[in-house]
Order: sequence, then structure tokens, then C-alpha cells
Amino acid sequence: MTDAATEARTDVPELPPVPHAEHWRHALNKASAGISGLDSKRSCGRLTRAAGLVLEAVGLRLPVGSDCLIELPAGQFSANAGGQRTAEAEVVGFGADRLYLMPQSDVVGLLPGARVYPLEPSPQPEGASSPREPGSKRLPVGEGMLGRVVDAAGRPLDGLGPIRAAQEVPLSAEQINPLMRAPIQTVLDTGVRAINGMLTVGRGQRMGLFAGSGVGKSVLLGMMARYTSADVIVVGLIGERGREVKEFIEHILGPEGRARSVVVAAPADCSPLLRMQGAAYSTRLAEYFRDQGKHVLLIMDSLTRYAMAQREIALAIGEPPATKGYPPSVFAKLPTLVERTGNGPEGGGSITAFYTVLTEGDDQQDPIADSARAILDGHVVLSRSLAEAGHYPAIDVEASISRAMTALIPPEQFSSVRRFKQLMSRYQRNRDLISVGAYVPGNDPELDLAIRLHPRMEAFLQQDIHERAEYDDAVGQLHSLFDRSEYG
Repeated sequence: MTDAATEARTDVPELPPVPHAEHWRHALNKASAGISGLDSKRSCGRLTRAAGLVLEAVGLRLPVGSDCLIELPAGQFSANAGGQRTAEAEVVGFGADRLYLMPQSDVVGLLPGARVYPLEPSPQPEGASSPREPGSKRLPVGEGMLGRVVDAAGRPLDGLGPIRAAQEVPLSAEQINPLMRAPIQTVLDTGVRAINGMLTVGRGQRMGLFAGSGVGKSVLLGMMARYTSADVIVVGLIGERGREVKEFIEHILGPEGRARSVVVAAPADCSPLLRMQGAAYSTRLAEYFRDQGKHVLLIMDSLTRYAMAQREIALAIGEPPATKGYPPSVFAKLPTLVERTGNGPEGGGSITAFYTVLTEGDDQQDPIADSARAILDGHVVLSRSLAEAGHYPAIDVEASISRAMTALIPPEQFSSVRRFKQLMSRYQRNRDLISVGAYVPGNDPELDLAIRLHPRMEAFLQQDIHERAEYDDAVGQLHSLFDRSEYG
């Protein structure tokens, strides 16, 4: 019996020896370090109201301009990396303990009480000095953007793969001291005869292109994009029809202009947030290349759509309308955007900007047109009557002006420009008398000269879309116009 018990005990495996206390201490410290590296919680809020374009959320404390993710029911939109279905929104205001959010896309099926999370910051690049705050917005910039077409969030639209950008930067940049900016003193060759000769533009100038719909703004912008002597071209298509985006890129801009361009497209079916962000992103890209010492041409079509997007947002969060339905914040946002362009410090780069401004019913006293005229360095007015008469580009030189022109051109060119406008104005005032044969030649020598020169003056102002007119040639043709008339 004893032998059997002893034999049974030999089948029991031996227990491992008890480890030393130091081993357990090391294991506990390692586990504690792993747990401390995990996020103990992720803050979130809840939606309490959805009315029109604005959503209200409680339970979060975020600054204006931050991005959030809103939880959506299963089957709505696409899932993120974690399998959760969300839509992106931006904080556009707050009141007491509530945040006002505006989604960047449609949120059909959104439920009351849906969770709202701050957008997690993207991975921080090497060498960054400070950590990114949750919800902060940074978009790609760099040489890899040239030749690409992206949306307002920096995502590629051209099907050419991911953007190879050097870095990501915030939408807002540090303001330049106005006393540190280089003066406008170098002529910019736009390749358009009427602008080069009659409305000379300087490098770093901000110009407005004022016109109604269907007068030829996009064609004129495409000519400047192809022919302007600039290192980089940034095109912001803000609030335009989706069909026009592709048409502008493929047919108007063309391969020649696209090779040195970055196109940011935020068409009309985008949310007002994305339309505003597209304008800010276009300006930020131009600022980046200017800081690299390059001369940039910024084309934004249009500044009016940017103002309309801000109006939609402001009215949605309860801001009262002021002038023709536009809240005061619209007129505060316009100079903030425009003043970011222009020359940098001495010896650096520059941003020459052209903004299209839509004039409803060809009304030059539209509030946006009037405000833009006050903050820009000049304006080019396109005439519907000229466009209907087949006069392209349909530039009304009498109503247009370049405020920096007198500091850029020699006195001889200024005299020719003034003489041109005098004769053109004299002819326009007497057009009806001339057309019905009521004017008798010889009564007014100035009018006789204007009648004789009018065909040549019209030919000077017209230009084919595929024709490039260099600055020196344009000035030479302007001088020869009067030399032949008064001495030949």
C-alpha cells in the first residue's frame, strides 16, 4: 500500500520554483508602463439639435475652426479605419455650453443624440517643435503639388495617385508687417495686349476682374494662366459649376498652363465650409511658394462665391443681415483674405492675384463688387455689350484702372494711354450721331481723329485666345498707333 502511494506520487509533475520578488516587480512595472501609454478615454459630445445647415452639440469644449467627427447610422457614407461610420464637421460658433457645427457633406439619416468626437490630429512630421492640438486643420503643400488638381481638403481629384507633399501647414499664416513688404515696382507681363498696354499690372498687385455671367471671364483667366511670366500659378475654382472645372483645366488652362499650376476645386455643390476653405487653401499654397522666393500668380474664380459661402454660414448661425442680405462678417472676411497676397519682404517672392467678381445684372454697385473695388489695387471691367459685338477680350478700358500703373510705366507710355482713352471716350459719346450720319466731318478735329483711329484702336484691344502679346510689343504697338495717325 505504501509502495503504491509512493508510486502514485511520482506521477504528479513538479511545481516550478517560486521566482524571486525582483522578477515580479519588474513584470509589474512593465505592465504599468504599457497601460499608462494607452488613452484612458476619448472625449465626446452629443448632438442636441439639427436645423438647416447648423448642428448643435453639447459636452465638448473646442475652439472655433476645429474639426469634429459625427457618428452616423450604419449604412450612411463610408466607414473609417476603425469601422465606425462618421461625417466631418467644423465648429463655426458657440453659445453658452453649446457648439455650433456645420457638416462638410450631406448628413442624411443623422439621429438625435449622435456622438461627436474631436478629430484626431494627423501624425506629426519629424522635427516638429510642438504637438498638434486635436481638431487642428493642416493641409499639404510643396513642390509635389505642381501639375495636380485637388479639392478643398487637399485630396487629389485627378486620379494621379496620392500627393507627394513636403509638409503640412495650417490654413492661416503669419501676417506680414506692411512696412516690410517690397513695393510694387516691376511690370508683370500677362500676355494680354489690352492689359499690358492700357492697364499695366505690377508684380505683387491685387486686381479684380468684374463681369456678369457669360462675358468671357474664364477665357481671359486661362489666357493669363498660360502666358503670364510667373514661376508658379495657383488656381482656385470656388463655387463654379462642376462642368466648368473640367473644361477650365483641360481646354482653357491646357497642358502648358497646368504643368506649372496647382488647381484647387471647390465646386458649387460643395458645402459653404469647403468653398471658403478652398479659397483659404489656394491662398495658403500661394503663400508657401512665395516664401520659397518664387513669383506666384494667384487666380481665384470667384471672390463673390467666397462671400456667398460666408453669408450662408453667418446667416445659419444667427448673424443678422446688413447690406442686401450680407451680414457684417462677410465684409470683414474679404480684406482678411485679399491682404494675405501681395509682395513679401525685400528680395523675396511675390503673389500677383486676380480675383473675379460677379456683378449681378452687370450692376457695378453690387455690395460685394463695391467692397472688392475698395480693397483691390485695380479692376478690369468686362463689358457685355462688347462681348455681344464679338469683341474679345471684352475689356472696357474706360471703366477699368490699374492703381499701380503710374509708378510702373515711363511718361511716354502714360501719355499714349491717356491719349487713347481721350479719343475712345470722344468717339463713344458721339457714336449715335456718327451711326446715323448726323455728324459732319471737319466740325471737330478731335472727333475726326477719333473716327479715323477707331478701327485701329479696336484692333489693338482685341486678341485671339491662342495669341500671346508680350509687354514690349504691346507698348510698341500703342506708340505706333499715334505716330502713324498724327505724323503720317
